Amino acid sequence: MAARSSQAGKKKPTAPKATPKVAPRPTVKLDGQRTGIYAGSFDPVTYGHLDIISRAAKIFDRMIVAIGVNQTKPAMFSVESRIEMIRELCRDQPNVEVSSFSGLAVAFAVECGGTALIRGLRTEMDFIYEMQMALMNRSLSGDLETIFIPTSQTYGHVSSTLVKEVATYGGDVSSLVPPLVARKIAEKTRKG
Repeated sequence: MAARSSQAGKKKPTAPKATPKVAPRPTVKLDGQRTGIYAGSFDPVTYGHLDIISRAAKIFDRMIVAIGVNQTKPAMFSVESRIEMIRELCRDQPNVEVSSFSGLAVAFAVECGGTALIRGLRTEMDFIYEMQMALMNRSLSGDLETIFIPTSQTYGHVSSTLVKEVATYGGDVSSLVPPLVARKIAEKTRKG
């Protein structure tokens, strides 16, 4: 009598469903540069954002601050105004570029030949959300890494949403955003 296979009666495992992939990174790299992409709305840019930008700019040869265009979310500042402000605030960092994109940040990063997406972390809640996003981005582009940079304690409570809320009700945001941004917020809230 032949020995029974230990596999008898077991169902064969099914392969997981394929996740859509982002097109592979271009084969031409910019002189082997490491390119970091820090994507967000930056509406408005805060001291917390600038902290992450300056720290990431020390790690990467080329640092791109990528402003996401979201037509469904009302913005305080136009994309052009945000680009202009960040360029001005980062003018002393020659490896920092500012651009805008629509769609997936991971697709933009791949298009730019990005090495890694940079994400700032303030709280445990940020970590949970950002970890899920990093895993999804990894499934879309296996060549692209995600690097988490914890926000400095000084700026752990600062978010663009809170800055806008405080400014809307006449609060002082001068400790949360650079003077250039504070002036522009004041102009907006006076008009509004």
